[in-house]
Amino acid sequence: MTWMRSWEGFLFLVLVLIYALNAWTSPVFLTVGNQINMVQLSVEKIIVALVMTFVIINGEIDLSVASVMGLAACAFGWMVQAGVPGGWAIVIALGIGLACGAFNALFIVGFGIPSLVVTLATMIAFRGFARVLVEDRGISGFPDWFNALGQRGLVGPVPLAIIMFAVLAVLAFLILQRTAFGRKVYFIGANRAVAEYSGLDVRSVKIRIFIASGTVSALAGIMFAARVGAIRGDIAQGFELDIITMVLLGGVSIFGGAGTMSGTILAILIVLALRNGMALQNITGHIQTGVLGVLLILSVMVPIIRETGSRLLARVR
Repeated sequence: MTWMRSWEGFLFLVLVLIYALNAWTSPVFLTVGNQINMVQLSVEKIIVALVMTFVIINGEIDLSVASVMGLAACAFGWMVQAGVPGGWAIVIALGIGLACGAFNALFIVGFGIPSLVVTLATMIAFRGFARVLVEDRGISGFPDWFNALGQRGLVGPVPLAIIMFAVLAVLAFLILQRTAFGRKVYFIGANRAVAEYSGLDVRSVKIRIFIASGTVSALAGIMFAARVGAIRGDIAQGFELDIITMVLLGGVSIFGGAGTMSGTILAILIVLALRNGMALQNITGHIQTGVLGVLLILSVMVPIIRETGSRLLARVR
């Protein structure tokens, strides 16, 4: 009962209502094929949303995630076209993502520049590097085994990317909610000054989070390339909106220190179901983006809504 009165409980009820409405308006919504397709079309975004939860709870923001996805994917395509073996190209692309995260951490942690400013700048810079690599052309012709990773089922009809998301979601939940590192993430996000006076390794925690953000974003970019079988300089452009919307809608406070991984996962399912339901009703992508924009505004207001709800419940009691 306590959980059902929480924000996560509210999200669960909203998810049930959306599923019921979509099932009522479209007979194909609940089919296995559509559910797999619903997740597969956004699997790269939802993987990055997991690590973005750590970033925002820690009191920071990373606007460069989509640009890192694009840079890693373009670097992979450029290397494969240059004759680098696919396996080594993946490893190097992941290393590029790690380096991007470390670069962000250098200025945020090392020089004390706000993460909003740093990642806004690197969002532009990393996207520029991606366009330099591939210019205005697309690159395709990747190895068959690589394309198969994103396009074919690994366990029955379920592709590798969805299985990878499930594994990462469990790991992210356990790390954030069940480990000392997760408690440090919350404590630092709630009050960095108090955390520093308490002797916590604030700098180390933040560095690890941003490095993880860059590395996971690079992994998502490589998975995107495998799913579509081609890359361009604008790959994953604009994905930041969906990713941040999912995290904030899940109850993670934009000011840090509050939120849960289960809330993020429920919000992910809500956003995916909304997009899929609108697509099945032939609602255009522009309207879908507008709906997500409204959701983003509402999600920023989540702390206010939760506080108001708590006060009303207290008065009723």
